[in-house]
Amino acid sequence: MPLTQAASLIQVIVNLENGEPVFSYQTTGGQPLPNGDVTVTEAGTITYQLVDNTGKGLRFIGVGFVTPFDGIIDAITVSSDGQLVQMLDMDRSAGTTKFQFVLTNSTNTLMVLSPDPEVKNDPE
Repeated sequence: MPLTQAASLIQVIVNLENGEPVFSYQTTGGQPLPNGDVTVTEAGTITYQLVDNTGKGLRFIGVGFVTPFDGIIDAITVSSDGQLVQMLDMDRSAGTTKFQFVLTNSTNTLMVLSPDPEVKNDPE
């Protein structure tokens, strides 16, 4: 079940399995969030916190959107240490947007992409 809150903190957990990054998502209380999906019912900020269990020095550097002009997410910021991404969602546009986290690592110059979590706006 996707998380439904105006202001929420979601942990993005990255583990290595057979040398490949595997992403999972959970609340700070430890409740799993399949696919990392969020439903928003009022304006707020969604904060994603990186939990890097890879030993590769992962850091958020951005977020890529499939449909960046759909008005679902209004702005993003990445913390200077690359451990947090905040998405501002004013919940003015109904619909769903898919995105991928873009991460860098301390091992090489290649980027890592997450699977596609999504934010669904359901203004009331």
